Amino acid sequence: MTIDISRRNFIKLGTFFGISVLIGRLPDAHALEIHSGPSSTDWISPDGKVRYRWDALNKVTGQKNFARDFRAQDLPGWPKKQAHAFFIKATQADRTFEGVDLSILGPDMQPDRLILHEDLIGDGVTVPQPEGLPTDFYGQNFLMPKGHTPPLLGQPVALLIYHDFDRFEAAKRSLRFAEGVVKYGAETGPKPPSNYGAARYIRIGGDTPTDSSVYSPMQDAVIWGAFDGNKPVWPPESPTGVFVPASVLTLHRGGGGVRDPKKVARETYEPMRRGMNAAADIEKDIEAARQDKNKLVLDRHGFSQSIDASAMEPDNGNAWYDAKTHTLHIITAAQSPYEVARVAALMVKNNKHFPVKTIKLLTGTTVGYGTKDHSIFPFYAIAACFYGGGLPVRLANDRYEQFQLGIKRHSIEMDVTIVADRKSGKFEIIKGFYNLNGGGRANFSFSVAQVAATAAQSIYYFPKSDLATIALATPAVEAGSMRGYGTIQAMSITELMVDEVAADLGIDQIELRRLNAMQAGYENTQGAQPLGELNNTEMLDLAAKHPLWVNRAKAKADFDKANPGKMYGVGFAQVQKDYGTGADTSALTLEFDANGKVRMRHCVQEIGTGATTAQQVIVRDMLGKAPDNVEFGVAEFPELPVVCNWSPYTTTQKQQDEFQKNPHWVPFMLPAMSASNSAYFIGFGTRQAAKFLFENALWPAARAIWSEGPAGGQISSGFMTVNDLRVVEGGIGGGGMETLSFERVAKKAHAMGLVTGVSLHCFSRWEWATATFNVPTIGPIKVAADVLSVRYGDGAAPKLKKRMTTGGYDFIKRSSVNFPSVQRNNAGVTTYAPAACLVELNVNSFTGEVEIMRHHNLLNTGKVIVPELVSGQLQGGLAMGIGHALMEELPLYSDGPGNGTWNFNRYTLPRGKDVAVWNQTAEYLAPLSDSSPTKGIGEVVMVPVVAATVNAITHAIGKRFYELPVTPEKIKKALGQ
Repeated sequence: MTIDISRRNFIKLGTFFGISVLIGRLPDAHALEIHSGPSSTDWISPDGKVRYRWDALNKVTGQKNFARDFRAQDLPGWPKKQAHAFFIKATQADRTFEGVDLSILGPDMQPDRLILHEDLIGDGVTVPQPEGLPTDFYGQNFLMPKGHTPPLLGQPVALLIYHDFDRFEAAKRSLRFAEGVVKYGAETGPKPPSNYGAARYIRIGGDTPTDSSVYSPMQDAVIWGAFDGNKPVWPPESPTGVFVPASVLTLHRGGGGVRDPKKVARETYEPMRRGMNAAADIEKDIEAARQDKNKLVLDRHGFSQSIDASAMEPDNGNAWYDAKTHTLHIITAAQSPYEVARVAALMVKNNKHFPVKTIKLLTGTTVGYGTKDHSIFPFYAIAACFYGGGLPVRLANDRYEQFQLGIKRHSIEMDVTIVADRKSGKFEIIKGFYNLNGGGRANFSFSVAQVAATAAQSIYYFPKSDLATIALATPAVEAGSMRGYGTIQAMSITELMVDEVAADLGIDQIELRRLNAMQAGYENTQGAQPLGELNNTEMLDLAAKHPLWVNRAKAKADFDKANPGKMYGVGFAQVQKDYGTGADTSALTLEFDANGKVRMRHCVQEIGTGATTAQQVIVRDMLGKAPDNVEFGVAEFPELPVVCNWSPYTTTQKQQDEFQKNPHWVPFMLPAMSASNSAYFIGFGTRQAAKFLFENALWPAARAIWSEGPAGGQISSGFMTVNDLRVVEGGIGGGGMETLSFERVAKKAHAMGLVTGVSLHCFSRWEWATATFNVPTIGPIKVAADVLSVRYGDGAAPKLKKRMTTGGYDFIKRSSVNFPSVQRNNAGVTTYAPAACLVELNVNSFTGEVEIMRHHNLLNTGKVIVPELVSGQLQGGLAMGIGHALMEELPLYSDGPGNGTWNFNRYTLPRGKDVAVWNQTAEYLAPLSDSSPTKGIGEVVMVPVVAATVNAITHAIGKRFYELPVTPEKIKKALGQ
């Protein structure tokens, strides 16, 4: 395979630490352009309906390529010969590492280069510590130093590089399960790094659900904890000393480094003290409820297992260090190429043994379910390439290695208490402790722990809540930002408990949920108001009327009678999953020429969700014309000269107030593809750009055309404003005016010298930044963006064209800006997507096997962009959720994937027969209006099916389960077998 990568195919990123960085795209979709001509819009019909995904033809014809598909010979300018590398890894994490013994390979299969920790350290190749991420996010060492105990099972201890594939492959197979290769010394017991963090979210609500909280994280403070061993230590309830846990200091990192501990203590102690007093009051209320016959107190211990993402593309990288030009070439699978480039530059910035002047990064489509977001693997590939002897070095996991090294979903142990009033059925208190196993590398473990706690309320309003969470460092394999991100673990247990509360109270399960569902204006457990109406009660009403629910008693009686040895059950669950990160950004450039050709350059990266299709549909729906020319995965916009301090979560208000005086400053640069952020958050920027052109180019141009002719033209007899302008079939219309083709309007806009191109950057911290820009030809205008540049049409005055010096655009300095308060970080989340699921199944009482017969799903998507993409997300999510509920599980320690023996022969994934593939139905709630926002549903679609399945098992056999997955063995044990 050969490809044509010219200079034009590279997107100039800029400079980090004095290193020039360029990002290019692998040609996974014919590339970056839809060429003009009859076939350019085949994927979308004239009425805007999508016939197939924009990248569909490339997918089905084998032209959609992943990073792992490429070798050096495929890339112009790279050497034709390719080196290959693999790791030797520690399978014990309780003894010191003392070296490797490769005698099993004999003289003919010895590596061309053996790399140990001491080699890397001697050459200054160290693990990067990026600003804006927790300390030791990527761990401390690439390879294990001799005499030290590996922090996690599967820790690489040596890197073997071969200059030919045959010996590489033979050696790798010889060493795969070999014993005695890694030499161990004294037994030390586990030596994981320091624990990753502890947080507590305490809220006491007002007199009604819509009143302000008496105490809440949003209003007052999140409470940060320290550790005594693995036990969290919270601030004392009275001021008996200075309490400044490391997590507080970490969270107060800004441009100036760690602040003075005593100052931090003064600023944070008082609200935390009040929070701990509130927690003590909640505990007293729980104990009082235990003594009150009118109250129900349900305490349960839950467990959610570690699982593998099983993504289609295992982690991989191919890198070449050109010592002559001091250029680092990289191909890697990444959900955030921009972040890889930034951290790569940090990693090599001061290296004198391998000086780097330029980094050229190639990326393309990948599938990672979150696990290729902030992964250490690209940096392993970079480290390896310095030892290739001038050859590119390919480091690519096979499936054994992916199980051993790939990022996992966190296992969480949970202790949860729910207090309810027996007479009214109203929930009063939820208290939870969420103990997350973070493995031996930090990654996003503490963040996942926090999200688990803030999601635990599910769809319910609790007047009082105390949700504590910790992320422990253990010898388990690394866990991080996998799909679900703590919510699938926490909400599943809540949903199982709600069913049990309903049974104890003698209330229908859906009716109990309806009594307690969050509604518009209610505060969540962080004291923040969710965005808009969630439609939880509407979804519950639809589920209550569904035949599966209405007829479940009779259906069970009939089925059990007709099928001896099998027991029928129906279960229900409903959740609401947050989407977004709290530091969400979007950036794009959208323009049209005088011939009506639309061009878009966009930051969105395709990871299999169809985001590249959806962003183009947004443009078509708002402008009446899909782009003719597109570039995706753009990492730098010369039109947008922005700067950033990389700390959106830790910048103080004082720092932000100072930083924002610089019209180029933004709190964060570009998004990773994570947190279901593309449809709403990344799409928000697309909508703002299209809206800007619609109002400031299409409207004045169309109005001018309609005003042509005698007596002021066709528009003069009526009254029409921009609010009456519409995208209609055939072009632009509205207000009873003649329909104008987009081409005709574009030509007029250029002739008038209007703004015909816009480039902008948006930022959200659970609230969108807004700014005012004084744009020539328009005047002062407020935009939901923090940076803006414009391009003027061909007929613009020379003085305007002279302003277009920033990437061919006129950079408009904002005259004022409103960035969300940093206090909004404490909101945890405000954007939710609700989803519900009904599951019909039967349980074989002899074998314990579960057969899912049917499931019906309800989803609140907001305004759907492309229905078929939603359907695809739903179907894939359901399969992952069913796997989580019934079969997927990885042991955490010595018998788990860290020992290197796990593959799909041991790890069970759901197949078509397991997920009722031919008996699944779904319905989407209609948006409240045509201006309802699109919701991020990529993760929520996998969550409710977990608890619905387990609740159905309970209906079938009368036994409750709080440990996942519910395997046949657990069912047989519950049945006394």
